[in-house]
Amino acid sequence: MAARSIASLSLSFGLVSIPVRLFSATESSSTVRFNLLAADGTRVKQQYVSEKDQSVVERKEMVKGYEFEKDRFVVFTADELKALEEGARHTIDIVAFIPTEAVDPLYYDKAYFLAPDKRGGKPYALLMEAMRASGRCALAKWAWKTKQYVVQVRVAEDGLVLQQLLYADEVRSIRDLEIEAVAVAPAELKLALQLIDQISQDEYDPTQFVDEEKARVLAEIDRKIAGQQIVAAERSTSVEVGGSNVIDLMEALRASLGGKPSKVKAVPAEATLAPSLVAAMPTKERKPIRRVAKVDEALPVRTRARK
Repeated sequence: MAARSIASLSLSFGLVSIPVRLFSATESSSTVRFNLLAADGTRVKQQYVSEKDQSVVERKEMVKGYEFEKDRFVVFTADELKALEEGARHTIDIVAFIPTEAVDPLYYDKAYFLAPDKRGGKPYALLMEAMRASGRCALAKWAWKTKQYVVQVRVAEDGLVLQQLLYADEVRSIRDLEIEAVAVAPAELKLALQLIDQISQDEYDPTQFVDEEKARVLAEIDRKIAGQQIVAAERSTSVEVGGSNVIDLMEALRASLGGKPSKVKAVPAEATLAPSLVAAMPTKERKPIRRVAKVDEALPVRTRARK
């Protein structure tokens, strides 16, 4: 299925305005969802009730409000909220160019793809090649859905990525943990560097990895479907250094160096099942997760009731 753009924007580069289209760069992997049921196995549903008289409030009767004082709200209608969103400028304004590696990944938030829109191909290609040649990325301001973001625009393969960045007050400092400084012996460092060298790779290949925990849960679901009991997962056999179980750090490093480095391979969910269970697995696709939008605190309290 062809990707669908989220919005049409304008990337401002000096006096040049580049028409671009915005696409989501990521999607959440469908997690295993368990439904809430009554004791007799029937479904339950959620309802919103008024704190005042406990009456059920239908969604069409709800409004959103901002609490400016304790239990005091200023109310916005759907049209007013839409007007606030449409009031934002649909531009990405570049304010500086910095080295590509200058942004700590700790500040990374959601990522998007930028593609050239009509008549934007030439200036888009020019900006991309200029950033690639200079080894720099762009810092820009972007207003989107009633919030202004600081974003990074960088070159990735054959296009541009727009990366939302967190503000300074949204990122905690690791210094707040007051981690104790511990001296490391040269011999220990030498062995640790040998271990790093032994299992080093030149690049990151995301296809090497799969969600093993999700595969394990799905395998147990299939066991249930096949009428078998859940099997407890095996515990890790790795040895912890420190705490109550203290072992010699040098011996642990030497033992690690003695083992051969293992290649990371993607493991399909079926590989965790016995052959007989693989044959019994249902062939129909599992339903995707339906995302429920967050509701403002001003909305009525929700309770659960049976259908």
